[in-house]
Amino acid sequence: MNPAVRETYGPADLSRNPVFGGGFINFGDWQAIDLTRPLDETDRIRSQQDLYRRVLAAAAPPAEPAILEVGCGLGMGCALALDAYGRATVTGMDIHPEQLQRARDTHADLLRREPERLRFVQGAAEHVPLEKDAFDAVISVEAAQHFPDLGAFAEETSRVLRPGGRAAVVSFFTVDDAPGRSAELAGLLDTFANGLDIARPVRHLADALTGAGLTDVAVESIGRHVWPGWDTWLSRWWAPETWPRNFLRAYECGILDYYLVTAQQPR
Repeated sequence: MNPAVRETYGPADLSRNPVFGGGFINFGDWQAIDLTRPLDETDRIRSQQDLYRRVLAAAAPPAEPAILEVGCGLGMGCALALDAYGRATVTGMDIHPEQLQRARDTHADLLRREPERLRFVQGAAEHVPLEKDAFDAVISVEAAQHFPDLGAFAEETSRVLRPGGRAAVVSFFTVDDAPGRSAELAGLLDTFANGLDIARPVRHLADALTGAGLTDVAVESIGRHVWPGWDTWLSRWWAPETWPRNFLRAYECGILDYYLVTAQQPR
């Protein structure tokens, strides 16, 4: 495991940071939130829930789906998926054992009530310890920026998806592979400098999914719904020109963007 990932989601426990609310750990989809008024934690939680709703809608699972979330964190998105699809079964997978224990503790009541509908398993995006053709949908919300091997992730996604199943991934990537992008982002953002996030163009994920045999691969920029709201929320704690505020700067400079990537398993 990447040492920065081990620390950030282990002892540091990113979910305790007040910039993330409700147990979610993502930048949020702020499209439905009025950014001209003061924001509160209710808005923050909704932004994160709405990002999951966008991903689930893009995955378009059937009425009684089996869903896998890769990089499930505390499992808040898994619980949201169970609520959205009343007869779903959801598997949350994460590489970090401490995160998985937190997820099991957070959802202990739900796990007791619905043991056949929700489970948490340890596994890496590149080595999924689950059966072939097991899922109608594979989703991943703001985790792919950590994955060391997008090709292996794509192969595993293809392996576990049933015929006709769909993958939906949201995360942030560079807009292209121009020389120096990695250094530019390392100079702007500490998470790229310390190796927590990996600078790669979104095309690498799209090409990997195609190479793994998935079809109808589509890439949609949703940065306009993510970065301004995220920056407005950050302004409660961080002054302009401090490094977390540079996510918006990187977007406005055409270096980094936030993408929804979808793909289909042929029938």
